[in-house]
Amino acid sequence: MSSLKTYLTLCRARISIFAAASAATGYILAADHHITGVFPAVCAVFLLACGASALNQYQERDIDARMERTRTRPLPAGSIAASHALVFSCALVLAGLALLAYAFGPKAALLGLFSLLWYNGIYTYLKKMTAFAAVPGAAVGMVPPAIGWVSAGGALLDPRLAAICFLFFMWQVPHFWLLLLNHGEEYEQAGLPSLTGVMSRPQIARVTFIWIVAAAIASLSLPFYGILRSPGFYFLLVPCAGWLIWNGRILMGKGPEISVSPALFKKINIYLLLIMSLLSLENILL
Repeated sequence: MSSLKTYLTLCRARISIFAAASAATGYILAADHHITGVFPAVCAVFLLACGASALNQYQERDIDARMERTRTRPLPAGSIAASHALVFSCALVLAGLALLAYAFGPKAALLGLFSLLWYNGIYTYLKKMTAFAAVPGAAVGMVPPAIGWVSAGGALLDPRLAAICFLFFMWQVPHFWLLLLNHGEEYEQAGLPSLTGVMSRPQIARVTFIWIVAAAIASLSLPFYGILRSPGFYFLLVPCAGWLIWNGRILMGKGPEISVSPALFKKINIYLLLIMSLLSLENILL
């Protein structure tokens, strides 16, 4: 593993880019066409997300070593020393928070700090206590768009922001539970409570499908909060929502094949990227 690839894996770069993109969406929606400040917001959230992910891997290095899916990560594989990973993660976190505070003020920085405390301080330990930790843990996904929103001058209590954050919350839960359909037994073997120990796989699949439908409906409700002003862009949401539900229907079978989970996992991420793109483009172009 090359040095660059090692650090990108430690930072979970793809997930961190996704968090930065959601912050960009929040910023663009609140900025009213003045979007030049989106770049420092994206950079700050990316740094913060990289730092939080690296810190999480430091916290869970012993658990990662016991799971087939994660045992090749840098810390259990010995590619990076634990002490080095801790210093590196803290440096990234501090850089992200400092950039938020400098560019956008204390409100944005406090939201970033809240996200860090919730993810690394609460959710990380809830996973050791309950199989349903993904539900409160999904609040982490709500914070990056909120950071982008307040960084652009939007009000934190704006109903439009609440609708956006709710969409990200509804997406986050099935995003995690789809992983359980492939790796739930590994969580149990690593000593973590898992839904596979509480429900059967068909039950988990059906509950996940309900959350997927709810996420699709959450996106269709956005215009009622004044987020989309163009009927044309609104009607583009409809096929996106239908596409997600159509792909998720496989989970309603009596015994869904384990091989469908990775494909659906990718599609639910593509779905949110499509929604973020539509929301951003409408605000930029119109």
